[in-house]
Amino acid sequence: MSIRATGELLNHALVDRLTADMASAVRRRPAHEVRLAGVLRALTQYSTALRGAVAAGMETLVRRGSYDRSLYMAGIRALGEIDDERAGTLLSKALLSSEEAGGMATLCAASFSRHPLAADPLAKVATSRHPHLAFLAEVARAARGECDGTHMTAIAPKIKESHRITMCERVFVPLSRFDRLPATVAPALAILRDAERHLGRWLVLAQIATRCSDPAPLAEARDRSKAGPSSARAAWSFVAWALSGETEPPTARPTAELIARLSDRPTADRDSAFLFRLAAVRAPTCRSMLENTAKSAPLEEEGAIRAACFLVKDYDRKDLRDALIVTAKTAKREDLRGLAMAALWDAGDKSTSFALAKPVSRSRSLPTAAWAGLIQAAHEHQWDHQLMDEPTFRRLQWGWLE
Repeated sequence: MSIRATGELLNHALVDRLTADMASAVRRRPAHEVRLAGVLRALTQYSTALRGAVAAGMETLVRRGSYDRSLYMAGIRALGEIDDERAGTLLSKALLSSEEAGGMATLCAASFSRHPLAADPLAKVATSRHPHLAFLAEVARAARGECDGTHMTAIAPKIKESHRITMCERVFVPLSRFDRLPATVAPALAILRDAERHLGRWLVLAQIATRCSDPAPLAEARDRSKAGPSSARAAWSFVAWALSGETEPPTARPTAELIARLSDRPTADRDSAFLFRLAAVRAPTCRSMLENTAKSAPLEEEGAIRAACFLVKDYDRKDLRDALIVTAKTAKREDLRGLAMAALWDAGDKSTSFALAKPVSRSRSLPTAAWAGLIQAAHEHQWDHQLMDEPTFRRLQWGWLE
């Protein structure tokens, strides 16, 4: 999905609600802050008025030094990612206001911002005695074209495992979706990959390096797909496919364990993002797993709804269209109704999706109201992209802020 950094694409009622919720949350931390933060992370790019409200909230949080709040992490990332002019001032203050340089969310946002005010603060953070902070400051400087990566390579071996795991989740996952870093960062990323034991996090680091024109990760993945136990060969064949950019998926059959290992999330989360990555290219081998995921009726959890969407769209399971409609109308969990409507939109039934979205645009469930707002915007502006892409799904439905 392309970033829409200008214009007013959301309905006014939703923008007014989010603006009011934002102002209230800044005054007093609400119980549902993570949900609100996720929605703001996803939707800020679509509304000029909402960006103004988020920027105002960020000014207050920076002044207080509230860098550990979900609201701050979401807002500064959202403004940085679209390179909002106000992000430069916020970043320059946050980077110098504490020993932690405003936290990893601040350093991640700095990787996207081009504002010159952030240059000197980043250079100062790059000399920090904390290797992970110095490394991330160098990542941001490299993305901005302000360093050659030499210092980054020197400090990479000093980073603790716990910091590397957090860096992957909070900084490298967002960066893996964009072509932001130059080839000079490849040696430093190679050091981090060599120390990484989690396959999904290894893949995140490899994707960034591959986007930097480094051929080494793909070559290593292909080599590993030809040696070792069959389960390891299958896993590495999927990694090699993901790095190659090829549309033809591997012939290995995915399993729940394998899919969980390929996620950037902890394996215990059982995240199925890679399954839907395979489904997006219509991999024949993933059909049975999609059908097992969507076999519950009614569709009562997020994975089942996403699986049903792909089965309706690409595998001719028209019967699941009715199941999605039932979920959109009567789901016991209110937050699943909007997701089911978005699934109908992505599955091609746009008229039904739009008709169902209008009545729930003021739903008590913020994620459902947000999905309805996106559907209305897609209808009005004739968007041709999928609404339920991985970043939007994670932010709106689960409140993940990367």
